[in-house]
Amino acid sequence: MDLERKLADTLAILQRIATEYSPAVFANSYGAEDMVLTDLIARHGLDIGLFSLDTGRLPAETYDLMGKVRTTYPDAQVVTFFPSAASVERYVNQHGINAFYESVDLRKECCRIRKLEPLSRALAGKKAWVTGLRREQSPTRTDMTVQEWDAGNGLEKFNPLLEWTEKEVWAYIKANGVPYNALHDQFYPSIGCAPCTRSVAMGEDVRAGRWWWENPDLKECGLHSASASAVSPLRRP
Repeated sequence: MDLERKLADTLAILQRIATEYSPAVFANSYGAEDMVLTDLIARHGLDIGLFSLDTGRLPAETYDLMGKVRTTYPDAQVVTFFPSAASVERYVNQHGINAFYESVDLRKECCRIRKLEPLSRALAGKKAWVTGLRREQSPTRTDMTVQEWDAGNGLEKFNPLLEWTEKEVWAYIKANGVPYNALHDQFYPSIGCAPCTRSVAMGEDVRAGRWWWENPDLKECGLHSASASAVSPLRRP
């Protein structure tokens, strides 16, 4: 399937979400895929809200992109959610500022505080949320479908770019002048929190720079846990 066909299919999915699942929101992490969806939602004036999770540990380049998004898409406000200050203080005082390097459990607890709890607030009262996940990004995402029931959050979850390739993502960005994170030009294909993200070497997996000290088959923060989602009974071909 060529990019033109995939683009048409993705836009049709987004239009259906806006029509049939209002209120719906898009989780923008400011990665390349998410900038494609941001551009599509803004360019076509779709009734899908945008939000991001500011963990407090993001790279400077991500904050720079946040500013560019505000000026490039003035009519598409991205609402930012922050972690509970009390929870962050408790974690740091009990375990240390970079305790996530010490064990998977401590890393997942940090992700829970800085990502999962704010996500639950962002999704409260919504009927659907949209992500920029692609199947080829990770072994943990190979079984995902375009539409799933997110049991953990109690709403529909859509992955409109699931079948897009990395090459197609960048073709869209370049063709449409979409702003993107400067770290992508420094061999950071996947970008999260600064202390948990590194550049990748030639030939490495695109997610190799995320939590690089852990087993690659288990590397997820919990936002997209397979155990929380199932193929939706409402999913259409």
